[in-house]
Amino acid sequence: MKDYQASIEKLRKDAAEAALIRDSAMDEAKREVFNRLWEHLNRLADE
Repeated sequence: MKDYQASIEKLRKDAAEAALIRDSAMDEAKREVFNRLWEHLNRLADE
């Protein structure tokens, strides 16, 4: 169970990092890519 919780926490941390990169990206294409990554990681953590 601890491994499962650790995996969820890692997904959430990775999603937060993707959001930081998305918010600081100057290029629209990069913002879109990191937004999709953020959405995907959040969805995985919620399942």
